[in-house]
Amino acid sequence: MAKFFALKNFTALSDLHPNMANLKIIGIVIGKTDVKGFPDRKMIIENPLIQRKDTEREEKFSPATPSNYKLLLSENHSMVKVCSPYEVDTKLLSLIHLPVKESRDYYSLADIVANGHSLDGRIINVLAAVRSVGEPKYFTTSDRRKGQRCEVKLFDETEPSFTMTCWDNESILLAQSWMARETVIFASDVRINFNKFQNCMAATVISKTIITVNPDTPEANILLNYIRENKETNVADEIDSYLKESVNLNTIVDVYTVEQLKVKALKSEGKADPFYGILYAYISTLNIDDETTKVVRNRCSSCGYIVNEASNTCTICNQDSSRLKSFFLSFDVLVDLTDHTGTLHSCSLSGSIAEETLGCTINEFLTMTSEQKTKLKWQLLLERSKIYLKLILSHRARGGLKVTILSCKLADPTEASRNLARQGHT
Repeated sequence: MAKFFALKNFTALSDLHPNMANLKIIGIVIGKTDVKGFPDRKMIIENPLIQRKDTEREEKFSPATPSNYKLLLSENHSMVKVCSPYEVDTKLLSLIHLPVKESRDYYSLADIVANGHSLDGRIINVLAAVRSVGEPKYFTTSDRRKGQRCEVKLFDETEPSFTMTCWDNESILLAQSWMARETVIFASDVRINFNKFQNCMAATVISKTIITVNPDTPEANILLNYIRENKETNVADEIDSYLKESVNLNTIVDVYTVEQLKVKALKSEGKADPFYGILYAYISTLNIDDETTKVVRNRCSSCGYIVNEASNTCTICNQDSSRLKSFFLSFDVLVDLTDHTGTLHSCSLSGSIAEETLGCTINEFLTMTSEQKTKLKWQLLLERSKIYLKLILSHRARGGLKVTILSCKLADPTEASRNLARQGHT
């Protein structure tokens, strides 16, 4: 899909007609599928075939366009080439930053959340800023097809965090170029769904979607100013969005033993997606009173990653150590979990989940004496707990399995005994 600007010796899209021949069109590529690669976004198309478009059928899965016609390129008769510098007009380049939809035709993130199920399955437009861009995750389907996905966290003046998922190569590559808390996007025709697992609304980039980066519109400029003015504020309110998994615990129902989790991990080899489960176990290692073990760390307020202690900068979002960033303190504890079948080592307990588990805030913990920390440790050690876990295969993790604790609370004795009895142990 391209936007075009009429110049001398070139035909404008608005002038197209099926009877035309020997056309030359200059334009900007604003969206494409994975099949054909373009070395540049500024293109010239020569000798395309013009056909009338079947709007209802063709725009069901393709981006909507105002023209009644479409261009077909023949390998033998048509040509696509990159514009030379002298052929590019500044007015043409400005089209890159113009959304394909009316600039006011979008939902705020709060409106999407508020409307909830009524928007489930709808295709809408979204104007938002980029909070973070995740690494592409690769997977293999049951029929052995390779795939990938990338999660982008968005925000605006009304909502601190909202997930948009990209599945195709083009949108994933585009997302990797976005800067956290600096890039604004206008995403036209994204699909909105209610994510039952995470218990929230989410957006998905589909074949109809066209994303305009840093759109030149009044609404986008207002959002950009909001980002700049609030870049270093409200850090405390955002800790959960960085460190607390946005998973609805009610959707996690499968109970495992440690041994069963390890077996499941082996069977999941080659899969990038995490799996979740409930474990009735004891915290068998909790080094919160060891002066040589660091359990409180600085995290970057922009991306949530642990700050490099040597340089005191975030290596993820701030390569320039001369630029000051604000940080916040967070628990970052590694614990061992043990049941009658074995032990999961070095499980991550962090952020507000750690505060809930330990029963104290960061500031309260930092004022404790060594004796008080030891007493707190022994209050938690060897107490049977109901623990919700997220597990993902990782060659960098101990035992090849990265384990994150989503919730850890003392287990109800009756409930624990009933579940353990089903597994042949009480």
